[in-house]
Amino acid sequence: MSDTRLTFKEMCARFDVTPRTLRYYEYIELLQPEKEGRARFYGPREIARMTLILRGRRFGFGLEEIRQWLLIYQQKGTRPQLEAWIEMADRQLKELARQRAELEVAIADLQALRDSTAAELAAPES
Repeated sequence: MSDTRLTFKEMCARFDVTPRTLRYYEYIELLQPEKEGRARFYGPREIARMTLILRGRRFGFGLEEIRQWLLIYQQKGTRPQLEAWIEMADRQLKELARQRAELEVAIADLQALRDSTAAELAAPES
């Protein structure tokens, strides 16, 4: 993979993102492709960063939080980045558990309302 370079179009296809998304990630400096004229090429570093960005988004992290986390590696190295990751993951796990509890309450409320409405419709009219 060390010789792998993807074009802009290939990068969009590989990660199933829109050109607008990819350009935005470059604009906020999450990605820094090599530029040759107007063409952009994404090497192994950018491919790995894109994988991490999309994984972070899937877990609910904000882009600025992801950007700061990626900067830790550049500024301090692997160990501090991994330590920061543990802290981020712990915080996000708590948030996701809170959201799950809220969803469970909402689902139960909606199910109860749906069931009472169905019962009302099934009851003979007076």
